[in-house]
This record gives sequence, structure tokens and C-alpha cells, in this order.
Amino acid sequence: MNEPAREKLSSKIDVAVKAAIAEAIEKHRRLGQSISIWQDGKVVTLTADQIPPLDRENKPTERN
Repeated sequence: MNEPAREKLSSKIDVAVKAAIAEAIEKHRRLGQSISIWQDGKVVTLTADQIPPLDRENKPTERN
């Protein structure tokens, strides 16, 4: 596989992983479940009320 093809595939994988993570976080929010994140060098637990809703209009793309 040449380098441009590898980079394109890597970019597509990156987009898919980011979208899956966003959907999983949104599912936790909808179900009222907390999540733990890494913030400012420590683990912070967010309640469902503290999780911002998924902005489906600005889903991850290969450009962002």
C-alpha cells in the first residue's frame, strides 16, 4: 500500500473511531449514565446532566 492510500485509510479510520466515541458518549447521556474523562491531568467523572448533547450537525469528518 502506498503512502497516500495509507494516509487516506488512516483518516477514514480516525473519523469512524471519533464518531463511535461520540455516539457512545451520547448513549450514556441519554441513559442517565456518568462517564469518566481525563481533564487537567486527572480523572473527572461527569454526570449525565454535565455531558453536552451530541451536535449531529458537526459530526467528525475527514476535514476536522
